[in-house]
Amino acid sequence: MKPKYVIAGNWKLNKGPSETSVFVRDLSDQLTHEVKNSIDIIVAPPFTSLPFAKASGIYIGAQDVHWEDKGAFTGEVSAPMLKELGVQYCIVGHSERRLYFNETDRMINLKTCTLMRNGIKPIVCVGERLEERKAGLMNNVVRFQLSAALFDVEIKRPDDLVIAYEPVWAIGTGDVATPQQAEDMHEVIRQYLEKHFGINTGSEVRILYGGSVNTDNIAGLIEKDEINGALIGGVSLDLAKFISIIKTVTEKER
Repeated sequence: MKPKYVIAGNWKLNKGPSETSVFVRDLSDQLTHEVKNSIDIIVAPPFTSLPFAKASGIYIGAQDVHWEDKGAFTGEVSAPMLKELGVQYCIVGHSERRLYFNETDRMINLKTCTLMRNGIKPIVCVGERLEERKAGLMNNVVRFQLSAALFDVEIKRPDDLVIAYEPVWAIGTGDVATPQQAEDMHEVIRQYLEKHFGINTGSEVRILYGGSVNTDNIAGLIEKDEINGALIGGVSLDLAKFISIIKTVTEKER
């Protein structure tokens, strides 16, 4: 069975509570019940906006989490806190977290594990830098990131986990991997997941592409068999464009 598509919007440091409330309400109102049921639609606003992101047919995602449930960690937010707010998904390991906040593979593993324990589905981001791709190291880099992030991780169902392939050189640059480049890496990830979780489970874990996804390139990307949706940055802040992408993917699902 082909996994259900996912379209997730990572809003990063954008949209406060009032703007979030209006956006998700309009998003839900402008999508039919059929569209909302055919794919999983996620919005991931900043922490302060999470309580205002509730709308029919829209899943709430967080952008980060701390690996401890409580403690003396000033400025952090735990998985139980997210769970209480109704968060169903959480992004971990985004390249901006790795780059700007010095997140290590070990930290990403701990975050993945705490989300799993608390019933929140991790969206684990992996991806190589430009110099690593030019050196032909991209497959090894992504395999290592996967092995670190998923160390000691077990899942009961394929939809307990989402992987997002986001080549660092494509995030916010306007550059995008070609559909074939993305598919090639998704096949590498798929092979790893089937080996790690077993073929029955690993073959159905959803793998998203992220990195300058927009209304012009989404159709070509989702034509590829191993691309199960997209993790979208800046374009997800534009309601009309986000809806356009959702509808394009919904047509593919049919």
